[in-house]
Amino acid sequence: MTYAIIETGGKQIKVEAGRFYDIELLNAEPDEKVTINAVLLVNHDGALSIGQPLVEGATVEGTIMRHLRGRKVLVYKMKPKKKTRKKRGHRQEITRFLINSINLNGAVLAYEAAPTGAESPIVDAEFVGETAEES
Repeated sequence: MTYAIIETGGKQIKVEAGRFYDIELLNAEPDEKVTINAVLLVNHDGALSIGQPLVEGATVEGTIMRHLRGRKVLVYKMKPKKKTRKKRGHRQEITRFLINSINLNGAVLAYEAAPTGAESPIVDAEFVGETAEES
């Protein structure tokens, strides 16, 4: 199993190829390729490459899927016996980021496998052929 630990948005995230992650807002358009050079650790089949602070020559390439807003966080401040209350909300802007590949010194260690063919939709066998009159 190959994974990397990257730093983005002031946070450290363990990432694997072919998966998507919600990270802090990146200044790029959807469907745009982005390369992250702040790689702190790379594990490739048990062989660790640890950076001090960054791994030299390691990059993580990915595609921005879309931008969205996180869940609302309520901030409520109150001073007892003073009738002072403040209620505020905040929604963080986040980016859904799909990891395409993990590279080390120009060699691709892990990459997202491209789909081989058209996937068929999942069909529940219980409801196939049933009409509105039968149910």
